[in-house]
Parts: sequence; C-alpha cells; structure tokens
Amino acid sequence: MAEYQVGPTRFEEYSEKYKDFFKMKRKDGIIEVRLHTNDGPYVHNWPAHTAWNHAWSDIGRDPENEVLIITGTGDKWVVGDPSVWNVKFMDWPKQKKLEQYHESLRLLENFIFSIDIPTIGAVNGPGTHCELCTLCDITLCTEDADFFDPHFLAGTTCGDGMALTLQQMMGLKRTAYYAYTGAHIHGKEAVELGIANECLPLENLVPRAWELAERIMLAPKSTRHFTHSVLSRPWKKALVEDQGFHLAHQMFDMAMDEEGSLERLKRMRARLMGEEK
Repeated sequence: MAEYQVGPTRFEEYSEKYKDFFKMKRKDGIIEVRLHTNDGPYVHNWPAHTAWNHAWSDIGRDPENEVLIITGTGDKWVVGDPSVWNVKFMDWPKQKKLEQYHESLRLLENFIFSIDIPTIGAVNGPGTHCELCTLCDITLCTEDADFFDPHFLAGTTCGDGMALTLQQMMGLKRTAYYAYTGAHIHGKEAVELGIANECLPLENLVPRAWELAERIMLAPKSTRHFTHSVLSRPWKKALVEDQGFHLAHQMFDMAMDEEGSLERLKRMRARLMGEEK
C-alpha cells in the first residue's frame, strides 16, 4: 500500500487564503507578513481576529519559512475602530461568546506554540494591540508607536494579552501604573522599559528588520530553531499559567456590562485610531 502523508499548506495557498488580512512575501526563507485593510493601515475587525490564529498555524507548519517578520501598513500599526462593539458583548449569542474566548486564546497561543522560527516584530506607528509584536524575539518600533493598554480606560478588564505581555517585560509595578492610567508608552520609552529593542524612523523600520533577519539566516538552521525555542519558552510558560485567567476575567466583566463599551471607546477614538499624540 502506498504511503500517504498530509503535508503542510504551501505558501502560495495560505498567502492567497489570508490576502484580505495579510500581505505576505518571502525571499530566501524570510517571510514578511504585513497587516492591512484594503492595502492601508489595518483596522481591527472580527473576521481578521478569527483568521489570525489560523494563519499562525499555516505559517508555522511551512518548513520553507526560516525567519518571520511581522509589521503593519503605512504609518499606523493597528487601528482600533470602536464600531466593532456596536453590539454589547452581553447580547452576543452564547456560541459566539464561546468562539470569541477560544479565538482570543489561540490568537496568541498559536503564535507562540506553532511558530518555531526566529520572529521579528516591527511596530510601524501608533495604534493598539502591540502584544503581537512584543511576543516576537526582537521588537522594533517607530518613535510614535504607542504600547499602551486601553482596556481599563474603556471600562473593561485588561485580559486579552496586552497586560500579560507588559507584566513579563517591564514588571508588575510599572504595568499596574500603565494599565490604570493608559499613559502613552512611545517608542524611545518602550526601549528604555524593555518592551522594544530599537526605535527607528519609519523609512528605516522594515529594512532594519530584513537586515536582522538576513543576519539570523547566517546561523545553522538547527541553531536558529533551538535558539528560538529557548527564547520563547518564558512566553509559553506565561501563556499557560496566566492567559486563560486574564481572558476569563475580561470576558466575565464584559458579559456583565449592561452599558457596553461602545460609548466609552468613542470617547477615546482618537487614541485608538492612532491620531492622538
């Protein structure tokens, strides 16, 4: 009987599959994944939220990928459009709430557990949800990037990974302060606090990411893979120990919120849209 083996999804397939959420290109083993909405800055939406965790699995299973670069489009990282919360979370159907819980877990878990190659995050401007790039082995950013957690300001518990990553990088006391105040953490301060490695002009950001990726590619393949495994282990431990706890508290809080967060988010719209300095 002939052997049958299910292989990984090919780059040509998954780059097409996720083209509405990511622009992907690959050269000499380095894959660049660029978030976008209609080829402009990525505007947060639920279809993309669902797609991300699947994309990490496909990217991670492809043996042709040797180093991963994640960045955004234009001069904004992630634009947080308040309108995604037009329907109060407490009014979501039970099945959708359950799906949201699992998708929110897997969005970070699959990034950390499914990708076994060196990762470089390049935050290309202000916005929200920088936790994805802070989970990378190396994080670059522009001076106007803003590594803030908006949850408490929006009247909900910080639970979907943003506070968790900040705790791991800059400690408990600093994270508590920034979680309660929502104070700006711009690029240079992010480097000083240990959240990012380099702060660069926008035009130099992605070229620098490629320069670092090419330097990493000079090492033997096994060295690259096992070094990433060592460096990402603390994230694996943090996600296993605390992510579910954080997320459950956030979602329980949201499920009790009779007012809903839409109006509160509208009041901080400029910040979420990356327009407040």
